[in-house]
Amino acid sequence: MAPPTSIVESSFAVLFLPPAATISARPIGWWAAPGQGTIKMAEARRSSRAREAKRAQRARTGIGTVRPGMSGGQYLPLQPNEIERVHEAALDILERIGIGDGIPQFVEAAEAAGCTLTDEGRVLMPRGLVEQMIEAAPSSIVLYGRDPRHDLELSSTRVHYGTGGAAISVLDSHTGEHRPSTLVDLYDFARLADQLDNIHWFSRTVAPTEFSEAVDLDINTAYATMAGTQKHIGTSFMQSCNVDATVAMFDMVLGGEGRFKKRPFCQLHATTTVPPLRFSVDTAYVMAAALKHGMPINAITAGQAGATAPATLAGALVQTTAETLGALVFVQLLSPGHPFIFSNWPFVSDLRTGAMSGGSAEAGILNAASAQIANYYNLPSGVAAGMADSKVPDAQAGYEKALTTVLAGLGGANLVYESFGMLASLLACSNEMMVMDDEILGAALRTVRGIEVTDETMSVDLIVQTVHGPGHYLGSDQTLAVMESEYVYPTVGDRLNPDDWKDRGSTDMWERARRRVRDLLSTHYPNYIDPERDAVIRDRFNIQLPPDVMAANPHRWRPND
Repeated sequence: MAPPTSIVESSFAVLFLPPAATISARPIGWWAAPGQGTIKMAEARRSSRAREAKRAQRARTGIGTVRPGMSGGQYLPLQPNEIERVHEAALDILERIGIGDGIPQFVEAAEAAGCTLTDEGRVLMPRGLVEQMIEAAPSSIVLYGRDPRHDLELSSTRVHYGTGGAAISVLDSHTGEHRPSTLVDLYDFARLADQLDNIHWFSRTVAPTEFSEAVDLDINTAYATMAGTQKHIGTSFMQSCNVDATVAMFDMVLGGEGRFKKRPFCQLHATTTVPPLRFSVDTAYVMAAALKHGMPINAITAGQAGATAPATLAGALVQTTAETLGALVFVQLLSPGHPFIFSNWPFVSDLRTGAMSGGSAEAGILNAASAQIANYYNLPSGVAAGMADSKVPDAQAGYEKALTTVLAGLGGANLVYESFGMLASLLACSNEMMVMDDEILGAALRTVRGIEVTDETMSVDLIVQTVHGPGHYLGSDQTLAVMESEYVYPTVGDRLNPDDWKDRGSTDMWERARRRVRDLLSTHYPNYIDPERDAVIRDRFNIQLPPDVMAANPHRWRPND
């Protein structure tokens, strides 16, 4: 064997090559098992493609390294006594300050339950009542997909990653420039999410900006979202009257009146409060309308530390916890036992400018702490993570997203919203970023899964056999068996050596993601709405998603060469 040509190569030989391996002038990418000779990278690539095809098949059948609903909760930023202090402070705020701008049906129910209405119209909530409502709320719920394979059970610390946002701009896949988001963009995001395994549900990512009428915006947003995927979806409404119309459309898709209520496949995104400590009146009326249809309520409060919430992280956590508990009381008084997602989202300001910072370490800590508090209440939880401040899919976006989404998952949040595609502090969304995030979130789920320690996985017998036998594990049955059950692999990330990377075009991750987006969106045009039912829906509602963009269209997306 030729001697190593550098300290780096010498270290490589000792640490990473099996005995008797040969090292050439290009050692990385070449290896040899004893008695088998040298295996070249071309052969390894062919084997890798075969493994990738097998891994894709396993992913389709639900077998793989990661899956929806694995248990988190390993990261605990708050000590038990600190959770108690936050809880007590939140109850004190609700009892002493209360929440303003309650709508009449809530005020009536609250007063009947023992709340007090102040001269300023604030509803003061006795701590005993709040604790009673926490106990009354369901500790586990199911978010239904149109296809039961996509049903999600929210309980304990089961972790799921998904979308959200309502961004008003898109990083255009063809031009690389930011532009206003459209209804067609929303549909494309939905059908892209339909194909990405680590997106467990799809809440609308962008707000179509071409609409001037609220009813058209609400109906078309819901239509485009459900047209692109059979996963559980989420949307919001500008006006309460549009909830009934949208549920009627959902019933038509399902084939009959009342069918949505039996399997509500859409959750309501309700930003329930105008911080500090006032209900959003329009949203409150929307929530009241959604309760009639059994629609799960994702009750969001988003106080921004240093702007609409205290600048201290603990203070922001106390205020947003109180606001979310206020929304919980609202929902449970008007509809006891209604499915409720405790989405306490304390946001963070860059105190130098006042701008929202979604990708900061502080945001990651706060959202993990929010999950911890929801788990203390034994309530289904939602947090927001992956809200990169970067404007493009670059290194900044990568580290911001990885940091915050891993902390949210390890914090044990049931639903991690905003975790796919979001850029510019929630102002923009990107197809390429969504594909990259699918890879980031697969790795995040792997950290949530952790390490399983059993007699079999500790491998003592195998170590003994290998030391006295071949001296390496490259071809062992165990190595082959765990390739697709113990490890996750990148799809748009790169692990080639520099020479092979150069031979393949020296592409960066953004360019590889762009190619994958074109592959996926040029071929996947799902037919999730029966054509006859769709015709009836279009006759009744002003659906503005053109049918021709819902079929293969070479003018919009081109497959890669």
